[in-house]
Amino acid sequence: MKRASSKFALPTLAVGLLATAMVGSGCAVQDEASTGAGSGNGKLTVACGAMEEVCAAWTKAFTAKTGVETSFVRLSSGESVARLAAAKASPEFDVWHGGPADGFGAAVEQGLIEQYASPNAAPIPAKYKDANGYWTGVYVGALGFCSNQKVLDELGVEAPDSWDDLLDAKLKKQVSTAHPSTSGTAFTTLWTQVTRLGSADAGLEYMKKMHNNVLQYTKSGTAPGQVAGRGEVAVGLVFSHDCVLYKERGMKDLVVSFPKEGTGYEVGGVAVIKGAKNLSAAKQYVDWSLSAQAQEIGPTVGSYQVHTNPEAKTDERMVKLEDLKLVDYDFAKAAASKKELTTRFDAEIAGQPKS
Repeated sequence: MKRASSKFALPTLAVGLLATAMVGSGCAVQDEASTGAGSGNGKLTVACGAMEEVCAAWTKAFTAKTGVETSFVRLSSGESVARLAAAKASPEFDVWHGGPADGFGAAVEQGLIEQYASPNAAPIPAKYKDANGYWTGVYVGALGFCSNQKVLDELGVEAPDSWDDLLDAKLKKQVSTAHPSTSGTAFTTLWTQVTRLGSADAGLEYMKKMHNNVLQYTKSGTAPGQVAGRGEVAVGLVFSHDCVLYKERGMKDLVVSFPKEGTGYEVGGVAVIKGAKNLSAAKQYVDWSLSAQAQEIGPTVGSYQVHTNPEAKTDERMVKLEDLKLVDYDFAKAAASKKELTTRFDAEIAGQPKS
């Protein structure tokens, strides 16, 4: 382990936390996405897998630009696939925006996404979009360690820079991560282990060892960063841009570091839902979301993922992917393996006692 380097130093501006339930003109958060969905009356409902603030900003901006009344429901990747599958016969959503691509891949396998190759996808690099046009990437985020320096100091432990560091006995009940069945972030963590260690068995064996140090498995993939920020654990496993945000918003003890063996990453996607009642507006939303203008909204509300549109302006708070060692993340294979891996994780790890 080592203290987080200045290379990944985080902003220290403290601002108040925004309310998690954001309601405004054209961007109402709904507990049940029924308003407008299925009516075919020009309203649009988005299943949004990003942070509340950027979901609200995206839908509000789209409404302002097009006049299409647009609302969203914030869902994790696992929740999105489950909700889409449950309402397959009569979809409650028109668009899915945000969340890791392997979740989109799982939805494609279940026939939940409409094939649509947006003309605005042309400048997006091929590695950030589905070859068959089912989804297109709108941002990229790198998985990292979000640590509380104060807690680390109290434990006599330095910030982790290796996956093996998370197995340190000093970190017993000091690691927070989400559950891969509900969280795309946590599945990225699981698939990263499978990829770097060479097999599902080896990846699960690593997760089994880390299980002894996990305080609890959260439902949301962003929650572990907040848990670490509050000092409840030493290390949270999140996409690094989330840690940057929490640091910026007042959790001053947070530091970011990355595993030297290689880390996984997400490509946040956008797609039209199969059977969308407002198909024309849904395609219009996808077209808009791929524009530089739309992608540049993220940093204005604390979402510091790397843009996929090369024409979008970057922000100094975005991680430089070229400075990291990234694993060879196969999104199609990850999606195909997700059900089996999460089932095994439940049976072999999550439900087992800790030593």
